[in-house]
Amino acid sequence: MNGIVVIDKPAGWTSQDVTARLRRVFGTRRIGHGGTLDPMATGVLPVFVGRATRGVEFFEHAEKTYEATLRLGLTTDTEDISGTVLEKKEVHVSETEFLGILERFRGKIKQIPPMYSALKVNGQKLCDLARKGKEVERQPREIEIFRLDCLEFAGETARLLVCCSKGTYIRTLCKDIGAALGCGGCMAALRRVQAGDYTIDQAVPLQQLLDGQNPEDYLRPVDSLFIRYPAVRLTAKQETRCRNGGSFSVRLEPGTYRVYSPGGEFLALSQVENGVMSTIKSFFEV
Repeated sequence: MNGIVVIDKPAGWTSQDVTARLRRVFGTRRIGHGGTLDPMATGVLPVFVGRATRGVEFFEHAEKTYEATLRLGLTTDTEDISGTVLEKKEVHVSETEFLGILERFRGKIKQIPPMYSALKVNGQKLCDLARKGKEVERQPREIEIFRLDCLEFAGETARLLVCCSKGTYIRTLCKDIGAALGCGGCMAALRRVQAGDYTIDQAVPLQQLLDGQNPEDYLRPVDSLFIRYPAVRLTAKQETRCRNGGSFSVRLEPGTYRVYSPGGEFLALSQVENGVMSTIKSFFEV
C-alpha cells in the first residue's frame, strides 16, 4: 500500500504511537509522519505509507495552523496545563491590552525551545534532562508567525488561531505572551487544523480507521502532497528518460512540476531550468 492518510490524532497518543499502530494496520514498516504533535494535542497528522515516505522530507517545512487555548496567570514547567505549576498570579488584562500585545508576536520572532521537548543537546533529549530535574542553556531560534488572531477572549483564557513555520512551539508562544502581559501564561489546549495543504475536514479520526475493515480506503494518492504544482504528462520517450534518472528537453517555463506517464501514473516531482527537466524525487515503483 502506498499513499498518505490524514489522521485526526486523539489526545493521549504521541505521533510515534500513531505510526507504530498504523504499521500493523497497513502491514508495512515504511511509515512516517509529517510533524510531531504533543500527546495532549489533537488534530491533523499526515501519515506517509509505503512509497509515500519518500515525500516526508518535502513536508518538513510545511506551514501549520493551530487553534490554541491560552491560560493566563499560570506558569508551569512544561509551558502547558499538564505541568507542575511554578507561579500563579491574578489576571488584570483587558481585551484591548491582550489584542495589542499580539502584534509583538507576528512575523519573524525568536523563541527559546522549551526544556520539555524532543530537541537534543549534546546527544541528549531536552525532555529526558528535564525529567531528571536538569536545565541547560538553549539558544533562541528564529521562527515565523504568519497569522495570529484572537478567536475569543474571556479574561483568564483566550482562544488563538496561529499559522506558523516549522519549529514553532505553541506552548512557548503562549508562555511568552503571558510573560509580555506580566501575568504569565501557559497552553491549556491545542488542535492542529491544517498541515501543508491537508485540513482537519480531510482528516479521519484514528479510531474510525482502526475500526474499519478497509484502511486502504483512507489513503490519499502520493501526488496529493504536491497538488500546488502544475501537472505535466510525458511522452513515452520522456518517460523512459525519467525512469532512468536522465534529464530531457521540454517546452515549459522554469519551475517545479508533478510529472506523469502517458498513462497517468505519477512518476516524480521534477524541476525545469533553461528548458531542461530533471528529477527532484522519483515516486514510481522500481
